[in-house]
Amino acid sequence: MSALTLQLPPVLKLTDEQFEQLAAANRELRLELTAKGELIIMPPTGGETGERNFELDGQLWYWNRQTRLGKAFDSSTGFRLPQGATRSPDVAWIRMERWDALTAAQRKKFLPLCPDFAVELVSETDDVEETRTKMQEYVDNGLRLGWLINPRTRQVEIYRPNQAVEVLQSPATLSGEEVLPGFVLDLQPIFE
Repeated sequence: MSALTLQLPPVLKLTDEQFEQLAAANRELRLELTAKGELIIMPPTGGETGERNFELDGQLWYWNRQTRLGKAFDSSTGFRLPQGATRSPDVAWIRMERWDALTAAQRKKFLPLCPDFAVELVSETDDVEETRTKMQEYVDNGLRLGWLINPRTRQVEIYRPNQAVEVLQSPATLSGEEVLPGFVLDLQPIFE
């Protein structure tokens, strides 16, 4: 089953608070809201994708636990992007100073910012073009580094501001560059 996009008429445009209430009332669903006001309902992941997501989360968590340079988030975290969309990357990270700048109330809701780093892991049911559009949306809203990982094709697309997308075929690792200093993602468990 692939994601379902509901076109909401302008009279039903959800406010940030209404979307948060809708998401809270339907916790079993993964929901996103586009800048155009479209409601996206994403199905739960299958076992392989869930395990890959967990591997990604674990590797980033371990690095972040050692460096304490920021805060890392899983796919259930919503980010309210500056242009109005609310998105939930598979893995995300923000610098500690950006986290510290948020109020206690802001930390409890969808975070009102774009992550510094995000990963989208393409599952069997994902539309790759839609995922690419989502990655570009992150960049357009302030993302500093993003990875679109497609285990099926063993391809990685690297997104950076003001640069063309870099495409790698079957890399063994990925560097966090200056955004995640010292972080190296081992792709072997993702590509297995």
